Amino acid sequence: MKHQSISNDHIKHNMNPSMGHVGHDHHKMMIEDFKRRFYVTLLLTIPVMVFSPMIQQWFHFMIYFGGSIYLLLALSTIVYFYGGFPFLSGFISELKKKTPGMMTLIAVAITTAYSYSVATVFGLQGMDFFWELCTLILIMLWGIG
Repeated sequence: MKHQSISNDHIKHNMNPSMGHVGHDHHKMMIEDFKRRFYVTLLLTIPVMVFSPMIQQWFHFMIYFGGSIYLLLALSTIVYFYGGFPFLSGFISELKKKTPGMMTLIAVAITTAYSYSVATVFGLQGMDFFWELCTLILIMLWGIG
């Protein structure tokens, strides 16, 4: 009889995604997703940095064309939604469970940077935070992946 319960426990263990090989496979897939998001974000962050006025000022160069701010907006929007997706979805999950944590902190930071930067593109006085947004998401993806 005891042998039977061990077998049932083993079956339950393998059916539960938070346990055993199934959980391990899920974790591995999640890490691969973070890596993919990291590399895409890295590729998009490079032009964001190059076209950011503050970076240009620090390194004493200037690349500007009509609409370059919209290029920053477009690239940063992709980074925010694609690279930031794990943090935004994690934030929603933490809210549903009423257990704010690291995902909430990151989601609030990237959403604030993104929202404020978008507002500066459309007339709010101030400097955008596009390069900071992209590098923050990049660093967070690197740390988790």
